[in-house]
Amino acid sequence: MQVLYTAEVSATGDGRNGHVASSDGILDFDVATPKEMGGVGGATNPEQLFAAGFAACYHSALRLVARRAGVSVEGSRVDARVGIGPNGSGGYGLEVWLTVSLPALEPGAAQQLADAAHQVCPYSNATRGNIDVHIEVAK
Repeated sequence: MQVLYTAEVSATGDGRNGHVASSDGILDFDVATPKEMGGVGGATNPEQLFAAGFAACYHSALRLVARRAGVSVEGSRVDARVGIGPNGSGGYGLEVWLTVSLPALEPGAAQQLADAAHQVCPYSNATRGNIDVHIEVAK
């Protein structure tokens, strides 16, 4: 693989209760364990960051496959939810739900694009076989 871009981010502090910053200074904020996991909340967390990255990356892949197919995806949207919980082996695992909204397309055509995007998206390729990723087309 020819690397086109490398993101560089450092985490400091106490892991989930600390600070993250990118080498270019664009990303620079505190992270905190969510209240639902026994933390104080009040700041973003790794699951939100992962959801944001997955949603943006998948939406880009969706627009790419639509463009290749000559289909307009005007007004499209991708919502990502990332769940975390015990994996039964002493650690934790993730689960992802992507909801794709393509208001200008019929449900069947929208599902075809959503499935095609899942084959192209780097996040989908990285997680395939590792975590459950559910893709649904909004009604």
